[in-house]
Amino acid sequence: MGQINDNHFFNKKLIAMPESILALLIPIIVTLGAFMMVFGIRYLQNKENMAMIAKGIQPHQESKKADPSKTLRNSLMFMGAGMGLLLALVFDSILQLDGDRSSGLYFALIAMFGGAGMLAAYLYERKNPPE
Repeated sequence: MGQINDNHFFNKKLIAMPESILALLIPIIVTLGAFMMVFGIRYLQNKENMAMIAKGIQPHQESKKADPSKTLRNSLMFMGAGMGLLLALVFDSILQLDGDRSSGLYFALIAMFGGAGMLAAYLYERKNPPE
């Protein structure tokens, strides 16, 4: 009697897509996916508002006024992260580190200086509380 080969599924070779086609398709698919996600969110928000109007409920209007403390916090964090990146580039060029140590330096300095920016924003807001 012959033996039944249950591994016939695993013996098939996968057809590989050429890298040039894959490199072309990835940005297209990501862009279309992002567009569809934004369109879907807006569609569902509009549908929800229409259902609220049909029931006689006033749909909530989102106020988009600027929050100065949030703006200050974000700006100081990004300035700190930028300074950390700049310092990491300088240290990397001076010390000429290999790949693993270099990437660790970048992550550490960006996180440290971004955190220092957040700390500066906290100290400023504690001294000058928003109204």
